[in-house]
Amino acid sequence: MTATIEPEVGKSRRRKEDERLITGRTRWTDNIALPGMLHLAVLRSPLAHAKIVSIDTSAAKESAGVVAVYTAADLDPEGAIGMPCAWPITPDMAAPRRPVLASDRVNFAGEGVAVVVARSAAEAHDALEAIEVEYEDLPPVLDLEAALAEDAPLVHEELGSNKNAFWVFDSAEAGTGGNVEEALSSSEVVLKRRFRQQRLVPAFMEPRACVVDPTGAQLTMWSATQVPHILRVMSALTLGIPEHKLRVIAPDVGGGFGGKIGVLPEEMMTVLVANKLGKPVKWNESRSETMLAAHHGRDQIQDITISAKADGTVTGLKVELLANLGAYNGLVGPGVPILGAFMFNAIYKIPAYHFACTNVFTTTTLTDAYRGAGRPEATFAIERIMDELADELGMDPVELREKNWIKHEEFPFTTVCGLTYDSGNYEAATEKAKELFGYDALRREQKERREANDPVQLGIGISTFTEMCGLAPSRVLGSLDYGAGGWEYASLRMLPTGKVEVTTGASAHGQGHETAWSQIVADQLGVSFEDVEVLHGDTQSSHKGLDTYGSRSLVVGGIAIVKAAEKVVAKAKPIAAHLLECSEDDLEFSGGKFTVKGTDSSTTIQDIALAVFAAHNLPDGVEPSLDSDATFDPENFSFPHGTHLCAAEVDTETGQVKLRSYVCVDDVGKVVNPLIVEGQVHGGLAQGIAQALFEEAVHDESGTLTTGTFADYLLPSAADLPSFTTDRTETPSTTNPLGAKGVGEAGTIASTPAVVNAVVDAVRQFGVNDIEMPLTPMRVWNAVRNGTANAGGPGGEAGGGLGSIDASGGAQ
Repeated sequence: MTATIEPEVGKSRRRKEDERLITGRTRWTDNIALPGMLHLAVLRSPLAHAKIVSIDTSAAKESAGVVAVYTAADLDPEGAIGMPCAWPITPDMAAPRRPVLASDRVNFAGEGVAVVVARSAAEAHDALEAIEVEYEDLPPVLDLEAALAEDAPLVHEELGSNKNAFWVFDSAEAGTGGNVEEALSSSEVVLKRRFRQQRLVPAFMEPRACVVDPTGAQLTMWSATQVPHILRVMSALTLGIPEHKLRVIAPDVGGGFGGKIGVLPEEMMTVLVANKLGKPVKWNESRSETMLAAHHGRDQIQDITISAKADGTVTGLKVELLANLGAYNGLVGPGVPILGAFMFNAIYKIPAYHFACTNVFTTTTLTDAYRGAGRPEATFAIERIMDELADELGMDPVELREKNWIKHEEFPFTTVCGLTYDSGNYEAATEKAKELFGYDALRREQKERREANDPVQLGIGISTFTEMCGLAPSRVLGSLDYGAGGWEYASLRMLPTGKVEVTTGASAHGQGHETAWSQIVADQLGVSFEDVEVLHGDTQSSHKGLDTYGSRSLVVGGIAIVKAAEKVVAKAKPIAAHLLECSEDDLEFSGGKFTVKGTDSSTTIQDIALAVFAAHNLPDGVEPSLDSDATFDPENFSFPHGTHLCAAEVDTETGQVKLRSYVCVDDVGKVVNPLIVEGQVHGGLAQGIAQALFEEAVHDESGTLTTGTFADYLLPSAADLPSFTTDRTETPSTTNPLGAKGVGEAGTIASTPAVVNAVVDAVRQFGVNDIEMPLTPMRVWNAVRNGTANAGGPGGEAGGGLGSIDASGGAQ
């Protein structure tokens, strides 16, 4: 018999996995060394758009340590292999084949044209320099609007256009709201803005990697991937490998942020080469290859029109997007803007809505999911234009939001997009955030600084958000032509000694699944936290799953574990009744014990596990097993929300931005582990703030990536970020038994507009209403200078403390 164990859910447990991860005492893909293993390196095009005239590999074949050199003609002679796209958003969506290696033309700088296989990684990379490729330049396609012109050069000539797809949602046509054009024409205030979502690189800690061993009964692939189960299915379909003969393992993976959800040409070429040679082959990319050839994120032009009454009541919202897909369709890339389509209305009661998106091909690295995938882009646009509308109406931006948001007593609430938000309390989160932030005092200080013409101005930014996460349900995804479901799988194995093994289809890459899942199982079965082992990331031990992305791990995968645990208890109940010589109806289960009601007669789930193992005294016809599994398909998305407030100090003489304070109050429903939630929020804030102030992937006029290293692509360190003040409110979800909502993307979604709103607020008096991200000192300084010039006043007088500005653009 065991003592009653206090609840685990809600406890700040240190993560089980941290000891091995932080000390490096674990297995990453690049750690794997197999007998006779060879190494693969990829020769990448230096040009963004060119015909391949010839490839001479003869010298490379003679290089030291080289075993083989392959081109597309060797690996895919019939040109039949193409990387999969799982989200054809329209029936007529253009789907050019993305080859394993380019054969006749390259379409972005970094596209693979040949591979070297050698006895060491160094020898493979050295031999790349001996390959001679003759190219014939083609004009690059870089500008989204220019790419759609009739006379624009084409990325894929066979398509006849650079348009990938055109997707529309209209509330009037869908029957979920009014007509936008009528709202715009009849409203007292109509405001239009263009916002730019710059291109970003998912700068995960561990570069992509793959090892393939063809020598066993099964072909085994280790990959630094977020999606081992999806990779297995897609690899089988892409290469024609029988799925049951392919085992995919994601060992510990050093971050992903959406950047490791793809099915990669490099993974496919490693399989092809390993099969050709009959030996294990490893590919591991360098950091510069990651920057160049791993998929990028964001990259949209957003034209937003909002209409309102004079009192601030929003009457309509119109969104027109141009989305840059890069040179090819990613696994889910075409659908990323569509995820955002349902979130532009955010937390607001917008009566009329129209969304239209044109996806465009360019000669750049393809874009695909990046932390938040469509939701950060949508939140940025609506929160920026709400600030612009507040300024237009002379209202406090918090007051304007409060006037239009869904009140807590109105939940569940069906939005203008047809989604039903199950629960929330925007008032409570905002009130707590304002209190922690000292909102009124900061507004007073801001007023004083403006009146004193202080050269360092104070800006206050607000971002209220909600998101649809926990990618599901399957029927909804099917209606959007998504190529997979939204369910997740889990199984529980009760071992004879009372320990528990959990297998989960959710494959972690830093989220803390092993800890959180152990806490859930401990509460559900009444076993100790330490007695639970979580197995994941291997399609052989965890044979079924849809993996990890879209903040779905807890609200889908975690609920599958709850459902499996319920089945374990249900299986144990008749055995407990038999052992206790009572009716099942007389039993109650709590804290790991079956107890006969009104007595102290009881038995534990561990006792039953041992009895099942022995099978000496079981009821007739009862199977000697407690093991159970479950597949959970949610009835709805999860809708976390929150309010983020940022105070930014802007030096108007230099353009330097300093984040003075940052407060966020998030509502992620029932919290399993507050420590993990805090970590997720902090990491998300860092990424969202980085988009606002630091990060941007830039191509020059020829299509060459000029930010291909961390010397050029600026990632913030802890020293560049403020200390965050975080807190939570809790409105449990009504659509899952834990009451949980997703948290993995919340910080990223909300923080970018909060920071940009703060900086614009600091310099708005100089005629500035937008600054393109990232808000570098030069861009901020130029905005102040140009805004002041547009306002018609000299810098020193209109700007207050700007100093004199010389014609070359330098502040004196």
